[in-house]
Amino acid sequence: MMTQSDGRSRGDVIISLENVGVRYKRRGGIFQKPEYFQALDKISFDIHRGETLGILGRNGAGKSTLLRVVAGIIQPDSGNIVNHGVTVSLLALQAGFDPELPGIDNAILSGMLMGYTRKQVESRMSEIAEFSELGEFMVEPVKTYSSGMKARLGFSVAMYMTPDVLLLDEVLSVGDKSFRKKAETEMMKKIHSDQTVLLVSHSESQVARICGRTVIL
Repeated sequence: MMTQSDGRSRGDVIISLENVGVRYKRRGGIFQKPEYFQALDKISFDIHRGETLGILGRNGAGKSTLLRVVAGIIQPDSGNIVNHGVTVSLLALQAGFDPELPGIDNAILSGMLMGYTRKQVESRMSEIAEFSELGEFMVEPVKTYSSGMKARLGFSVAMYMTPDVLLLDEVLSVGDKSFRKKAETEMMKKIHSDQTVLLVSHSESQVARICGRTVIL
């Protein structure tokens, strides 16, 4: 269950997870007893305004599921999530883009899904395009993009149309070396601002460089 509070009476705590559990149905039919996989079990921690929090764990540990729960995309089967009046946006590789639309249109739609108006997104489009380094590909359909190019576009939108809490799912692990370095540099700027970031990564060294605190699943 997710609830929302009007104030921030708990100080700098902006989101709280209390014994959160998520399970997925693994198998089962009309004449079979269903079996379930427990993706998350009794997860409890607070997210503080302005922090950069790393999420580490082996494959299948539930890292992406955790981000989707925090984003409100899926509801936990047990426990509670308390949101103290903040906006949350999830940026996951290849997620949320319409492959038939060009990069510009997808950038506008992504920004609008974060709660901004079309005019507000369009006013930042030149900065988004410049940071992404996609050049003429901004007017090409996203289905022509490589995985790294999609990540560039999504990350660039998130950097310039920033919600209160930004969730990054393996986004900094793709693309060429120079863009990864630029993305990390931008993230370091966020660390020293009021931006709150949750970062899922397989790279412990990357998390150690960027994050001030780590949750291990």
